[in-house]
Amino acid sequence: MASDRLVTAEYKTIHDIAGPLVFVRKVKGVSYEEMVEVESADGKIRKGQIIELNEDLAVVQVFGTTHGLDVRECKVRFQGEVIKLGVSIGLLGRVLNGLGEPIDGGGNVFPEKELEVTGSPINPYTRDNPNDFIQTGISAIDGLNTLVRGQKLPIFSGSGLPGNELAAQIVRQAKVVGGEEFAIVFGAMGITRREASFFQHSFSATGALERVVFFMNLAEDPTVERLITPRCALTMAEFLAFEYDMQVLVILTDMTNYCEALREISAAREEVPGRRGYPGYMYTDLANIYERAGRIKGKKGSITQVPILTMPDDDITHPIADLTGYITEGQIVLSRPLHNKGVSPPIDVLPCLSRLMNQGIGDGKTREDHRGVADQLYAYYAEGVDLRRLVAIIGEEALSEEDQLYLKFADQFEENFLNQADENRDIEETLEIGWNLLSILPSSVIKRIKLEYIEKYYPGEVETPGEETEAEEAAEEEAEGGEEVEITADLE
Repeated sequence: MASDRLVTAEYKTIHDIAGPLVFVRKVKGVSYEEMVEVESADGKIRKGQIIELNEDLAVVQVFGTTHGLDVRECKVRFQGEVIKLGVSIGLLGRVLNGLGEPIDGGGNVFPEKELEVTGSPINPYTRDNPNDFIQTGISAIDGLNTLVRGQKLPIFSGSGLPGNELAAQIVRQAKVVGGEEFAIVFGAMGITRREASFFQHSFSATGALERVVFFMNLAEDPTVERLITPRCALTMAEFLAFEYDMQVLVILTDMTNYCEALREISAAREEVPGRRGYPGYMYTDLANIYERAGRIKGKKGSITQVPILTMPDDDITHPIADLTGYITEGQIVLSRPLHNKGVSPPIDVLPCLSRLMNQGIGDGKTREDHRGVADQLYAYYAEGVDLRRLVAIIGEEALSEEDQLYLKFADQFEENFLNQADENRDIEETLEIGWNLLSILPSSVIKRIKLEYIEKYYPGEVETPGEETEAEEAAEEEAEGGEEVEITADLE
C-alpha cells in the first residue's frame, strides 16, 4: 500500500533508462506500486508505476514509450497512491483501453468508486464452493466439460487455431440458468487491430456488447500496459459481482501475450531467467490473476474465469500452459487435426477436463443422466480413436463388427456432437444428441449409465436384474434335469 503523503515528491535524479524502465536514485518515503509521473523536457507527461525498491533506488515502469526522455532534464513525481480504476455499472457496453479509459467515443463515465487494480486473491477462509451451471451453448463444453460458476477453466489454443472465434462465441451465447443478472468482462491483451475489429463487430452485431465491458490492449500499445489489463478487468468484475450481485464471466485473451510482456520486463530489469527465459515468479504472478475468480460466502455474485492462451508449437508442456494447468481447475484443448477436418470448434475432448463439473450438473441444475451420458460418450470416443490407430496397421477389414461400430461412433461424434459452428445448443439438445450417438452401439455395451435411463432410451431391449427370458429359464431347467439323471445313474 502507498503511504498517506500529502505532498507530491519530485526528483531530478534519474540514474538510467532501459526500455520501459526508469531508474531513480536518492528517493525517500515512496512505496511499492506507487503511481508516478515522468515529465520530459518538452513538458510531456508519461504515467508509470514503481515496480521495485532497493534502498534509495526506485525502478519505475513507464506506461508507454521512454523514447525522447533525457536523463538530466526529466522530472519524476511520485503521486503517493497506487494505480486505481474508476468503476461504474455504466461501463457495461463500453470499450476501454488496457488502463480502463474509454476509447469508443461514448464520452467519459462518472465512476461510482475508484478501486485499486492490484487486488488480491480471494481469502480461502471466505471462499465458497463453485457450483451451478453456466451454459455456453457449445456441446463439447456443456456436455463433457461443464463450466461452473466460480470456476477457472482455461482454453489451450494454438497458432492459427480459432481460439478467438471460440471466445467470441462464448460471449455471444453464455448465460446462467435461473434468470439472474449476467455480465461479461472481456480483457484482450496484445491483439492486432484486425482481431480487435473482429471482436467489436461480433459483439455489436449480436447485441452481446450491451452486457460486456471490453478492455482492449493492442499489440502496438505499450508492453507495460499489457500487465495492467487483466488486473483492470478483474477489478471491474469484482465490482459487478460483489457490489451488484451479478454473475460475471471474465474472458482473458491471450495469456501468452501477457507472459511474453512479463518476460520482456524481466529481461529489462536484468533478472535471472527461469524456464525458457520466463521469470521465476511467473507462477506466482499468474496465480495472483487466476485466484481472483470464485465465490465469497454471503455474497450472491460470482466470478468465473476463462483465460485463453496460445501454446507455442502446440506444446502443452510449455511453461505458460503448464503453470496455467497447475493453478486452474481443468482445461479445454483445441486440436489441429480436428481443425484441419473442418470441425468447428475443434475441441479435442480426450485431453480436456473440468475438475468441478460434478458440482454444476445433475438434478435441478442440468439433468440426472448428465454424468452418465458424458462418461459413456468419453468411453466410446476413446475406444474409437484407439481403433483408428489399429486400422492404420491392420486395416479395417480385420476388425470385428462391434469394433467397426466404435469407428462409426467416433466419426459421427466429431461430425454431429463436436461440430456445430455458430449453432447455439441448450443442454437438453446437447444430451439428446449424445443419446442419439450412443444408440449406434447396442445397449448391452453401455456400462456407465444407470439402468433406469437406459430403459427410457432403449425400450424393450434392457432386462431388469433378476428377470430371465423364457429361453434362459428352459435352458437352466434342462441343465438341472441332465445333472439329476447323471447322479442317479452313478448311484445305480
